Amino acid sequence: MSGIFPLEWLYWSISWLLLSWHSLWDSILPDGRFLGTDWSWILAIIFLVITIRILVFPLFVKQIKSQRAMQALQPKVKELQTKYKHDRQEMQKQLMELYRKEKANPLMGCLPILLQSPVFIGLLHVLRRVHPGNTQKTLYGWSADQFDSFLDSRLFNAPIWSSFRTAADQLTSVGSSQVTVKIVASVLIATMVFTTYMTSRQMILKTGWAEDRQQKMMQRLMLYGIPATLLISGVMFPLGVVLYWVISNGFSLGQQMWVLRKYPPPKMATSGGKTTGKPGSKAAEKARVEAESRQKELAPKPGARPANPKKGGTRKGAGK
Repeated sequence: MSGIFPLEWLYWSISWLLLSWHSLWDSILPDGRFLGTDWSWILAIIFLVITIRILVFPLFVKQIKSQRAMQALQPKVKELQTKYKHDRQEMQKQLMELYRKEKANPLMGCLPILLQSPVFIGLLHVLRRVHPGNTQKTLYGWSADQFDSFLDSRLFNAPIWSSFRTAADQLTSVGSSQVTVKIVASVLIATMVFTTYMTSRQMILKTGWAEDRQQKMMQRLMLYGIPATLLISGVMFPLGVVLYWVISNGFSLGQQMWVLRKYPPPKMATSGGKTTGKPGSKAAEKARVEAESRQKELAPKPGARPANPKKGGTRKGAGK
């Protein structure tokens, strides 16, 4: 079976972590329903996030360090881009050699997200199978009692297994209403989209927009593309999965704030040696615009004579 379904190990692992935390909190809070919410399951999801965050935190620090190294290399990167602007193949070769020599990895910024994505996919797969119509209750190590307990769990009176699109008859069969689910789901989805945007925005404001076109495109995708996708796809996610994403984003914002303070962005310098402030700041952007403007002014126009002829050249009155 594992050969046919290569992600089975992931589903079992996510289930084991979720059920372990639920068993712990259920023993501490045997009657944990308060404000229409079953806190033993909510806390299980929260501590699932904490577990994953602890595991990927060292990679998150490496991500910040790699971004700092990339920022420090920007002057050399721009030199190579100017030198080989008519030979893109050689430019990429020289850039890869520079990254290898300086131990900087342009792809490191995506690594924490890539590692967390399978966890999200695994949790989505597991929780989507827990619904009233499923008779296979012992999925991925679940007991029948745990299955029934999750079916009965609520988040502000909305079933955790339900989604924005759950049919009214399914909700009625478990004593819930579609209006309640849509309200709770809408608030969670809006929070998920907003916190996803803020997580990317916080990183970009602190590190600055990349000079490389491909990296800048990736930053724009992270800032605008993913939140827009979540706004559309979020209506299909179970509330428990959306809650996981929201809590994960909250931890991301806190972790980024701490790491960015501990490893502040380096101050960039202009060609005149003056520092321009942190990347992404107004001072840095102003200095960049001024530098580009000066370069355009100093660049000779086609067919124009040199502005400062060399000493010993044609003098006034020569040839008369």
